[in-house]
Parts: sequence; structure tokens; C-alpha cells
Amino acid sequence: MPDCLLAIDQGTHASRAVIFNLEGQALASRVVPLKTSCPLPGWVEQDPEEIFESTVQAARDAIRAGKVDPRDLKAVGITNQRETLVVWDRETGQALAPAIVWQDRRGQAICQELADTAAAVCERTGLRLDPYFTASKLSWLLRERPELRDAALRGRLLAGTVDSWLLYRLTAGRAWATEASNASRTLLYDLQRAQFSRDLFDAFSLPDSLLPPVQPSAHDFGQTDPALFGRPLPVTGMLGDQQAALLGQGCLLPGDAKDTFGTGAFLLACTGQTPCRSTHGLLTTVAWDFGQGPTYALEGSVFMAGALIDWLIDLGIANSPAELDRLALTAEAGHGAVIIPSHQGLGAPWWEPEMRGAIWGLTRSSDRSVLARAAFEAMAQQAADLTDAIREDLGAPLRELRIDGGVARSALLPQLLADLSGLAVLRSLDHEATARGAAMVAGVGAGLLRTEDLPDFVGPREAFAPGTPAAQRELDRLRWRQAVVSARGLRS
Repeated sequence: MPDCLLAIDQGTHASRAVIFNLEGQALASRVVPLKTSCPLPGWVEQDPEEIFESTVQAARDAIRAGKVDPRDLKAVGITNQRETLVVWDRETGQALAPAIVWQDRRGQAICQELADTAAAVCERTGLRLDPYFTASKLSWLLRERPELRDAALRGRLLAGTVDSWLLYRLTAGRAWATEASNASRTLLYDLQRAQFSRDLFDAFSLPDSLLPPVQPSAHDFGQTDPALFGRPLPVTGMLGDQQAALLGQGCLLPGDAKDTFGTGAFLLACTGQTPCRSTHGLLTTVAWDFGQGPTYALEGSVFMAGALIDWLIDLGIANSPAELDRLALTAEAGHGAVIIPSHQGLGAPWWEPEMRGAIWGLTRSSDRSVLARAAFEAMAQQAADLTDAIREDLGAPLRELRIDGGVARSALLPQLLADLSGLAVLRSLDHEATARGAAMVAGVGAGLLRTEDLPDFVGPREAFAPGTPAAQRELDRLRWRQAVVSARGLRS
């Protein structure tokens, strides 16, 4: 067996493990589903122990399925759902509260209390003052659970995003660290200084010892517990999941852009070694750091993509994503219905956290197929909003849009994206772009891949060209914008 890389892709709905050889071929892949609970409106939680256990199970299953000798696994890369908060006991390693998932909105009141500092926070972090990010979740938790604040002040409590939680547990507590792309999603990271900011910790009333040291994304983070995989495996790369997908899609040059359609949809464009400050509602974030300083990206975050499909299935519109896709293909274009999927607020570039979802333009003839197509159109319209914003911020046209993720497998969505954005759309055929990015950064961290080798590691793609006349595209975009403006009056 040739030398291999183990990629761990810990996502919102599942934990996945993929084994790659050094030519970029996926040798084995396994997925373990993950449960999510919503105990109160706006709350989204997971069990941190299940996050860890499902990760280990997926990795073991992939090793077994690929008949890989652990001695051939030369490096491990971790990519993870971002912004999700985990807190645990420094001595026992046990989680002390449910993981507060990135979708969770319970930190909204804390963000409102800090509203006067929003501009300064944005300037420092590149992010919006929004409960989407980790800081308000942690501040809320320590406010509501005084025993956790006491543990934090005594140095007993550790906190972090999912990358640091997995690293700590995989190494049996010997390693506690995060890396630049995940750190840049916390609202506590200073982009210019490339480190956590004591001033931002103070603003959120947090002890600055709570979060781990920030390392480059490609780094020797430590070795896994030998009991987990038969031998200690070096962890040499970590990235947030959207940055891993950006890397896995080969978006290495300024202006390269990708959109990943999972639970949400996240469009990132690489901007190079200088952070680009958005004036059109986008976020400035770290893409990765291979040890020579950060590479940056612009990002637009959409909160409901696969989650919108799940919602329609829960309503009985269809029994599965595949059935919903087939149903959407039977509806005629120009049906007039518009879904605004702001069930948990509307993300970039609008940033309306209090806004609620709406359906506009229904007629007596509107049926299940119309609602199905309107859902896919809503995803494509939001992506077009983001490509428009990125073009304005960069002052240059995008060359193309690369897409991946489970929802991107739709027979309808890629063509809608091309038609509404006016861009050529390239769909990844292997559906492993996020895990591929984790393998790539681990290969760099282990010295097995050079940065100039990375384009050769990217998988094949399928192309979709715009087919809608410009005048029709503008009419479709105008109808969407009018519906959004109307829906902005809806609040919880």
C-alpha cells in the first residue's frame, strides 16, 4: 500500500473520513450521521461526545474499508464545522455542556448589548457582530452557567471550536490548539496581528486563557492516541470546513471562488496575502496559513441550503432530496413563487438576524413542484447575491464559480446558478472537496506535498454555461430583490 493521508471531515450533519493517496485518489470513505437538537426556538445543540465518537468511528471504518495498514497513514488532516462552541474539563477531558452549533442564535442579546462597538469589531476581525460567531455563544454560556465561569477563572475550563476539541480528544489531552482559519471565525481574532485579541476578550467579558494557542494550518499538532487507530498518527493539518473546500477546489489564486452547498451555503473567494475589506456585506476571513503567514478570503454565508430541503421534506413536499430535485425539474420557469429562506435570519449580504422566512407570489395553481423549484431558485439567487458582492469588492469579474457539497449534486441547481450569476459553474465530481482540502493541508504540514503540487491534487469537474439571456436574468434577479425587501418587514 502506498503512503496515505487520513482526512477527517467533521460536519454539522455527519462525521466523514476519507483516505487519499499522495496523487489525490480517494481510496476509501465512510460517513457516520450526527444528531442535532433544537430545545428552544433559535437554539441548536449537539453532543460533543457524539461528535468525537462519530469521528473516530468514521476513521476506523474508512481504514477498514480501504484495507489500509495504519503504518501507511503518514498524516491526519482535520476539517470541521466552524463557529460551533465546545467547553470541557481540562483534567478529565469531558464536555461540560452541549456543543452550541454555528446556527444557534441565543447570543443575539449579547450582540445587541455591544452594538455600539460593531464597527470597531468589524474593523478588527473582518466579521459582523452576529450570534453566528463563537464569542457571543461563549459569553452567553458563562453568563447563564456561573459554575462554568468559576471553572474558567480557576483554569479548569477549556473552550474551543470543534477542531480544538477533536485535537484534544484524539491526542488524549496532550495537544490543545487551534489554527488561523478557525480562530478567524470566533470574533476574538485580530486579522492584522494574526492572533487573539485581549481587548476583544474583554469586550465579551471572557477570560483570555479560555481559547487555545493559534498555530498555522499546516503544523505538527501532535500524535493521536495509539489506542484509537493501532498506532500514533501525526496530525499535521487543520482547517475550517469552508476553507478546506476552497483549498480542495483548487482556489489558490486571487479571484478563484467556490460555493459549498451543505446545511448552509458558503461562497469564498481567495484574495491573496492582503485582507480585502468588504463594503458589500461580506466577511473577511483567513483562508489558510501554510507557515508563511495567512492567505485571506472574502466570504458570504447563507444559513439555509440543505436545511431548506430538509424543511420541505419535513412538511411532506417530498420524501427525499432526490425526489425533491426531480419534482423541481417538472415545474416551469417563471412560475412566480419566491421562497425567502430566512427561517434563522438572512445571512450575507443582507445580514438580517431577526428576519423570518416567507413565501411570495403564490397562485391557486401553485403546487408541490412550484415550491420545490422555488427552493432551488432561492439557493441560486442567494449565491448570485454573493457573486455580485464579491465582484464589487474585488473590482474585477470572477472567472468562474466552483461548487461542491451534497446539495450541489442536484440536477437543477448548477444550471440555475450559471443562469442567475452569469458565470460558468464547475461542479466537483468526486463530492469530497472538503475532505480533500483537509488531506492537502495535512500533506503540506507533513512535508509530503509542496504547495506547487496542490493543483494536481484537485479532482475532476463538470461545467455548466449560462443559458439565460441577460434581460431575463435581470428580471429574475429583480423579482428576488423585491421579495427580499418585502420580507425584511417580517420579524420574530
